[in-house]
Amino acid sequence: MQNQKPSQNNERSLLLDAGLNFTLAAVIPVILSFIAVWIFSASLGEGYAQADSYRYVTYLLPQLTFAGLALFFFRKNRQRLPVCTVYRPCKWYYFLIAIALSFGLMALSELNGLFIGLLGKVGFKEPEPTIPTTAGWYLIPALLVIGVLPALFEETIFRGIQLGSMRESGYGTAAAIFASGALFALFHGNPTQTVYQFICGVCYALLAVRSGSILPTMLAHFANNAVILSLDSAGYADIPQHVKLPLYIVAGVVLLAVILYLAIFEKRGNRRGGAKGGAKYFLAALVGIVVCIAEWVAALVQGIGLI
Repeated sequence: MQNQKPSQNNERSLLLDAGLNFTLAAVIPVILSFIAVWIFSASLGEGYAQADSYRYVTYLLPQLTFAGLALFFFRKNRQRLPVCTVYRPCKWYYFLIAIALSFGLMALSELNGLFIGLLGKVGFKEPEPTIPTTAGWYLIPALLVIGVLPALFEETIFRGIQLGSMRESGYGTAAAIFASGALFALFHGNPTQTVYQFICGVCYALLAVRSGSILPTMLAHFANNAVILSLDSAGYADIPQHVKLPLYIVAGVVLLAVILYLAIFEKRGNRRGGAKGGAKYFLAALVGIVVCIAEWVAALVQGIGLI
């Protein structure tokens, strides 16, 4: 029993640090975004939100925040969650699964459209896209800022730190995967992307658990974002829906196959149990969760036209 107490204290401390990490990851970008709005509105006027420079900054600020928070977290928790365990090498075929997963996630476009249609029944109007220009050579900086950086830093925060801390602290496999997936969806604060981001978060977490590394999820995340940006650059939105439908069907079959393989046939990393120490984690993450919910509600209300 005497040997168990220090271990239990370490688990609790790791969860508290991970929860605080989520809170800071949610709060700091909001504060920085207000500063960015003030600076750009003062310099560019009312049309600042359409400027590519502003849009790039809104994508950069969270990633820079994540990089700093990850560095601080891993330095403090070098014994309890060593960085080498997060970025450890894994079997080569998990990278092939990551590519298949990124292709399969294209099927969620149709599902997401149904969810947006459901929101439309209460008067919600989908906001205009906020990605910068992707036409021609402009695709390259967009891939760097919206493809590479989120793949590196969002995966580090959500699958490396959040999911990793839950796993190291004794969470059951299902509890850790669904909790981290929910946090990932909530963090984005976008009602139109909630279902999409939740399924993405769950799939990435499942892949990270099975592979024992976030390297495949980084590849899947980058490939997913890169495909979206590349299709936008190519004018994919203008292609008729009946032409896209066969692609979505094939992607859906691939996505289902990947999920079934990872969830049922692949057993690595399986652990029974619930959210051990969950109350301590969510207490530390509470402020961040509240901020994310407030952003989600504000976006929904704005889309309905109430503000």
